[in-house]
Amino acid sequence: MFPTFFRMTPDDRVRFTAIIQLLQHFGWNWVGILTSGDGSSDEESRELSKMMSQQGICIDYITQLTGNEADVFQAIRIINESLAKVIIMCGIYTTHLFYFISPIPSIIKTITFIFPPTWNKLSSFGLDSYGLINCSFIFVWLQKIEVKINPFKDGVNFSCSLNDPIMEDIGLFQFHCLSKNIIKNNLLQTYQRFSAELCKDVKDVSFLFYTHTDFISYAYRAVYVLANVLHGMYMKKNKSEQNRFQHRLHMYLRNVHYTDPIEGEVYFNERREVPSDLMLQIWVFNNDSYCGNFHISTIQRPDFMIKTFPNMSDPDFWKKGKIPVSRCSDPCLPGSRKKFGSSIHKCCYECISCPEGEISNISDSENCMKCPDDQWPNERNDRCVPKLVEFLSYTDDPIVAVFSTVSILCCLLAGFILGIFIHYQDTPIVKGNNRNLSYLLLVSIMLSFLCVFLFLGHPVDVTCMLRVTSFGVIFSVAVSSLLAKSIMVCIAFKATKPGSSWRKWMGATLPNFIICVFSLVQIIICITWLSISPPFQDRDTHSYQGKIIIQCNEGSVIGFYSVLGYMGLLAAASFIIAFLARTLPDSFNEAKYITFSMLVFCSVWIAMIPAYLSTRGKYMVAVEVFAIMASSSGLLGCIFFPKCYIILFRPDLNTKIAIH
Repeated sequence: MFPTFFRMTPDDRVRFTAIIQLLQHFGWNWVGILTSGDGSSDEESRELSKMMSQQGICIDYITQLTGNEADVFQAIRIINESLAKVIIMCGIYTTHLFYFISPIPSIIKTITFIFPPTWNKLSSFGLDSYGLINCSFIFVWLQKIEVKINPFKDGVNFSCSLNDPIMEDIGLFQFHCLSKNIIKNNLLQTYQRFSAELCKDVKDVSFLFYTHTDFISYAYRAVYVLANVLHGMYMKKNKSEQNRFQHRLHMYLRNVHYTDPIEGEVYFNERREVPSDLMLQIWVFNNDSYCGNFHISTIQRPDFMIKTFPNMSDPDFWKKGKIPVSRCSDPCLPGSRKKFGSSIHKCCYECISCPEGEISNISDSENCMKCPDDQWPNERNDRCVPKLVEFLSYTDDPIVAVFSTVSILCCLLAGFILGIFIHYQDTPIVKGNNRNLSYLLLVSIMLSFLCVFLFLGHPVDVTCMLRVTSFGVIFSVAVSSLLAKSIMVCIAFKATKPGSSWRKWMGATLPNFIICVFSLVQIIICITWLSISPPFQDRDTHSYQGKIIIQCNEGSVIGFYSVLGYMGLLAAASFIIAFLARTLPDSFNEAKYITFSMLVFCSVWIAMIPAYLSTRGKYMVAVEVFAIMASSSGLLGCIFFPKCYIILFRPDLNTKIAIH
């Protein structure tokens, strides 16, 4: 309102911010406010309430200290029912507080008060009721000026000053002098238990200034600020400026900055206030009498911070021997969040656990945070931890060791059978069943067992591209070999008839053509797939909670199922032809073995499809590996074990006469 106004006394908003920091330090967000009831605290309580509300601190009630009995009982009821165990006093010192709290000591003994600087005089009064405000806080402005009190030791005759209301109250309260006001006399004698009498002697009033040095300090500061301003003006003035005194005064006041030998650095900030030191104290009373205070921290404007506290676990600092709790609701621990109900206060809420996949790592969190895709909440939902990485690991999964062992053994077994066939290549049973096709089939089966290792271990882009394409091409060659065998069985049967035209198809040309053509189709499908949308390594972070599945993404689903579909088509054709040729004479009975092997092969892959689609992660890969190994073992066992039995254990059957 007044642009030339400069404040000598400290701004209460600085103290309000310090109060808020004190409340936040101890987690007090549910407090009450008592006002002096004389109007001096109205603006103070409004501004404090506004600032606390902005910082998330709620006010349960604001009540006045009055002499009205109905108001007293109403205030007592409010305090008794409230969960607020911290009460902030607003306004100037009033004895109404002690008349108010004296009847309810059991309630007040659970309350911690926070007093404004104007209540600092309490420490010199020594009233019996002070035990009720024991262990309370007070903010005071540091006064650096030493007041000379000797001139006030000569005293004052209060009997000659009873017409002065202020002197009358000082005489009554401090020196027990009778007042003209009978009500005052009775009130003080009843509650403070002393006998008032006429004051005729001169009284030493010097001790009063110990509790009023703040007013003297502000007056000292104002005089010296103005003196420095005037000194600066007259040092720089000239004749043209002599008539502009009032205009120049404001400018010099705004920019005054000097060092006082007592107060230190003095200047006005942007709010036209002189920064002052604010000190937090704890009142400690012993046996209902004041015994001292404890300086906790000095807070310097504008960067005031409550940084250092003594050991607050010391029972002597608190009424109940421990830090009081002044909250509407218990704090929500990390791992939970607030859920606000019907209350208008944000300090009243319920605590609910964070939803799945979310955490809160601070107390009283209003919202939970989602973990990154590669992380997952721990058991307490207060921290994100890396998800478990899942794939068929050589080190962690026993099933990988089983697959590896079985695959190597089966590969060696196929190699051993290939060695037997090469060793006995000139025997009728080897020659009679197209030994070149048998060699090719055995090599294909060996490679199919070895391609299992492309499915094991940590998948990468290269292994993802080679997985399906390799076993697709290898099985296409193997099934094409069986298809060629089945076709050659049929041709051989027809070629036995005299004058048959099928004889010209006998030989190695037709089976080689069949294998090359049908295998080439699968190779073209695989090349097209890899060219358009090849498989790649993928990280599935959503299928399972707390797991990252390292898997191969097919890239093109059409390409993937085209490879499997074509392989199934070859198997079905080979099965049908072999099934039709199963009743041919015994000299061509290999068709029976092919029929049975294709039956095993098709059964395995048909059963694999629903199992493959219903699983995820490493178990889906395990299904693929099992299907490859089972179908390869079926081909190896059904076709070659009977022949090996005859070669090794029944050589008498391995003759032209026997097979014919």
